[in-house]
Amino acid sequence: MRIAAAIRRHAEAAPDKPAILAEGRSLTYAGLLRAARDAAAFLDARGVRRGDRVGVLAENDPDTLVLLLACARLGAMLMPLNWRLATPELEWIVRDAAPRVLFADAAHGGVLDGALPLGAWPAAEPPNEAPPDPGEGLLLVYTSGTTGRPKGAVLSGGALLANAAMSRDMHGLTAADRILTVIPLFHVGGMNIQTTPALMCGATVILHRKFDPGATLAAFARDRPTLTVLVPSTLLAVLEHPAWPGADLSSLRAVTTGSTVVPPSLTRPFVARGVPVLQVYGATESCPIAIYTRLGETWPEQSTGRPGPLCDARVVDEAGCQLPPGRDGEVLLRGPALFSGYWNNPAETAAALRDGWFWSGDIGRVDLEGAWFVHDRKKNLIVSGGENIYPAEIERVLGEHPAVLEAAVIGAPDPRWQEVPVAHVVLRPGAACSEAELKQHIRGQLARFKTPRDIRFIDRLPRNAMGKVQHALLRAAC
Repeated sequence: MRIAAAIRRHAEAAPDKPAILAEGRSLTYAGLLRAARDAAAFLDARGVRRGDRVGVLAENDPDTLVLLLACARLGAMLMPLNWRLATPELEWIVRDAAPRVLFADAAHGGVLDGALPLGAWPAAEPPNEAPPDPGEGLLLVYTSGTTGRPKGAVLSGGALLANAAMSRDMHGLTAADRILTVIPLFHVGGMNIQTTPALMCGATVILHRKFDPGATLAAFARDRPTLTVLVPSTLLAVLEHPAWPGADLSSLRAVTTGSTVVPPSLTRPFVARGVPVLQVYGATESCPIAIYTRLGETWPEQSTGRPGPLCDARVVDEAGCQLPPGRDGEVLLRGPALFSGYWNNPAETAAALRDGWFWSGDIGRVDLEGAWFVHDRKKNLIVSGGENIYPAEIERVLGEHPAVLEAAVIGAPDPRWQEVPVAHVVLRPGAACSEAELKQHIRGQLARFKTPRDIRFIDRLPRNAMGKVQHALLRAAC
């Protein structure tokens, strides 16, 4: 069933049931259907047609989900923008995707030129709708690129449906569930691990504008959620909050986590208080659910379970040959939840999608019992507080400074954020530059969370015989 049809069915069967509960706002399923129709009419009047992009720059807001449903009715693509990015980064994405319409919430209304106020659509006659094909793009999510520029992953309506089916399998998700969403909707984790699957099955979504550990713990007691997603940095923030020891967790059936290797120190406190912690592995390109632990199953600690019923997965060597259990190699994924390709980027698409398989760039293994472990990143991805940081982005910006000859960025362990970027910089002969100056240069071009914790000045970068930087030697020095 298509996502728009699912909302219509729930609106007919349970019109007064809460679909989305946000801070100061409640939308029933009937209200959500009306809002989606009004938004679709507004977009249609603004010239949005099949395949067009609709951008939104906002903290978590019910109207972002309304726009997703409106796009589903028109065959357009919603493009949620990461409000944590610097303005030059956002401007680059907007130029690349060329959205027909761009919305922003009150907190970000002045960031991008031409952005309309989020939710500013009047009631109107809905346009004539031809149901979009499930293979058409519905969600365009930009992810940091290994070449130093973001890539827009195109996720179809069919991919979201397949992802929702695996979320139901993973969580035992039903219409009786109450989902607490605190991580950003601009991430597929916030949008698709539980939120869109919940709406597709008629559950209630409790939406927080931004993550706050105290508000999250208060919501556990007040709003009685049954499921939520917390990445490692938010798990840590919850566990360190003064209200944690006395928090009421009795409504939770499970907490889901992922985005990076999750240390047991962050999962055991929940398990000790009777709340199972499920782990999920995937990527923006897989919508993201691919490999996961299911509620009620027992897996080795730190295992991410096994592939979902709509996902094939294998571990291969550099030549693409499947490796036996116990051997480390690159993780490949295949199935209907995969992305269709990168927007306006055929070269990167061809590199990532080969014969129907997505080459993830992540390193993992499978044990003899079929348990999966994903434990390294081939592409030097840094995951800091649930945010993906590619060193190439920071290296590109550092290289634009006139005093910098070359730079290499690696991830260093951090007790709070799991990893933080550290830059190693070689200055041009005779040039002088301070660490503070380079950090200020980076902050003018990239999000603050991408600014290296440390910038170390060295005489030359270590390279192998092929001229490639030996990142392992740089990591060993951290």
